[in-house]
Amino acid sequence: MVENRLNSKAFDRFAEAASAVVNPSIEDWKSQGGRVLGYFCSAFPEELLAAGGILPVRLRATGSEGTELSDSFFSPVNCSFPRHAFNMALSGDYAFIDGVVMFNSCDHIRRIYDHWIRQLDTTFVEILSWPKKAEAAQVEFFRAEFERLRESVEKHFGVELRDDAIEEQIALHNRTRRLLREIYELRKGDAPPINGAEMLTVTVASTAMPKPIYNECLEELLGELKSGDGITDHRARVMMLGGELDNPELIAVIEGQGALVVTDSLCFGSRLLWAQVEEGTGDPLQALAQYYLADRPACARMFTEYDRRAAYIREMVSEFKVDGAIFERLTFCEIYGFEQFSLINDFKEWGVPLLAMDRDYLLSGAGQLRTRVQAFLETMES
Repeated sequence: MVENRLNSKAFDRFAEAASAVVNPSIEDWKSQGGRVLGYFCSAFPEELLAAGGILPVRLRATGSEGTELSDSFFSPVNCSFPRHAFNMALSGDYAFIDGVVMFNSCDHIRRIYDHWIRQLDTTFVEILSWPKKAEAAQVEFFRAEFERLRESVEKHFGVELRDDAIEEQIALHNRTRRLLREIYELRKGDAPPINGAEMLTVTVASTAMPKPIYNECLEELLGELKSGDGITDHRARVMMLGGELDNPELIAVIEGQGALVVTDSLCFGSRLLWAQVEEGTGDPLQALAQYYLADRPACARMFTEYDRRAAYIREMVSEFKVDGAIFERLTFCEIYGFEQFSLINDFKEWGVPLLAMDRDYLLSGAGQLRTRVQAFLETMES
């Protein structure tokens, strides 16, 4: 758990939610008879489930200590995140969920689904097809997938996911995104009031708490940050790039060497919040499909969207006055392997230093990470 340097009760709530798979907010929800549906990807439409009084929780492998059970189902060249996540599923760590939804986001996550339906007795398991292009035809297809999910959830859980209730949830979740972007705006200054490890703690918590409670804490934290002291004792302003990074401790190690992470392009970071779902369209499923597929910053799996992703990253580098960037990739992730190669060339063209590193899901080799970051910072300073 990241140290509460901010001395904030609101941040304590976020750190509690981010540091474990099951947190007090989820326990309170379950104790009141609430149902929880787990999901694995930031493209999942939380608003749709929340409209039926179901709490969507993004499944992480936080707290995993090994893969001794899942190694029977995954090869050594599979990404370590699915292996740790499925190990937790087999161990019963996800017993609090009442169902799970996955995407064909990559072959490794797809493999979780293949094994889950054969090895576990979860009564509600769905997989949705996620297009790799973001044009009008694909948005329509994605809307149909959301419609199919709505029908499945209504039938299984005996709830009604009405359009007006979905619209209410869109407005609520947009409020979350606006508040988080306000905090990001504070990080553009010369003395940001929050560091990168703390910011990742806040965004990870957004995937594991009921939004009304989360927004209340977020408003409290935002008020504290606006009146708090800024951070000035840093050697360089750094941007984090990559995919699945849900462990603030990794960023804490990086910042322990004198870097200050001021922004990111991560699926637990800015890609959760950098755009809004259009409200009042009369067709909330269409609005959700448009947002999750086309409007928000694209995932590296979207092979037609690289130019837009690169432009988004370049704009971040400029607006947040970034001195250098660190690209983290889970070992054997082919999607972000291609992305890493492409961005290395772009960062050379932009004249911005980039450190590219592969890692396991669990934070190991912290000493080696410190050494590489230290050398990277010295290179920038020279």
